[in-house]
Amino acid sequence: MSVWESLAVLAAGIGAGTINTIVGSGTLITFPVLLATGLPPVTANVSNTLGLVPGSISGAIGYRKELQGQRARVIRLGAVSLVGGLAGAILLVTLPSDSFDTIVPVLIGLALVLVVFQPRLAAALRRRQEAAGGDTGHPDGGPLLLSGMLLSSAYGGYFGAAQGVLYLGLMGLLLHEDLQRINAVKNVVAALVNGIAAVFFLFVAEFDWTAVLLIAVGSTIGGQLGAKVGRRLPPTVLRGVIVTVGIIAIVQLLLR
Repeated sequence: MSVWESLAVLAAGIGAGTINTIVGSGTLITFPVLLATGLPPVTANVSNTLGLVPGSISGAIGYRKELQGQRARVIRLGAVSLVGGLAGAILLVTLPSDSFDTIVPVLIGLALVLVVFQPRLAAALRRRQEAAGGDTGHPDGGPLLLSGMLLSSAYGGYFGAAQGVLYLGLMGLLLHEDLQRINAVKNVVAALVNGIAAVFFLFVAEFDWTAVLLIAVGSTIGGQLGAKVGRRLPPTVLRGVIVTVGIIAIVQLLLR
């Protein structure tokens, strides 16, 4: 990896850590950059997963105030998400690599749709809560939320782009809770899913350790930026960046 490629990966890690802390979809920043350095898709994916773990932890620490009083919820949702994340990681290394090349452009496309329509989803959720007079949602989300978190975490263990958007949508729909407190839970769950997948990959997959280190450093910085400054960034700008790099990733994968 050249010096300029290394700087690009580091910058992508900072951007991914920032965006992941705010909403998710940071993988749509780092994954295309890793592909551009010449890494095979599966190696890029597992290296990215491991590198983003410190960033997820950093973001969760940045939201520690919003986590107060949610220990039971975090434990419940975290346990289910660990199972889902491990299942997704197993699928990644079990399915043929050609399957990943075929599936991931579709997953990125779906993730981009979620990113684009996330504001409308959030507005619809707010209207639903207001119409219900503040009584909407099961106290802990019930079986529906647990099932949704299980499936979303399986997706996260397999690839993970827009994983945070899925979490926010599910919890926002099924919990009567402030969005910032929901975002705090999302950051912890994402850290757990990335962590369990990364531990599994350590024993069965091939990493590019330079990429892992650069993304880890960058995402750790980005996690703190996302918690402190990122909320002030124009959401339209963030979505525009995500969509642009996502389209680049799809093109790169289809042309390989």
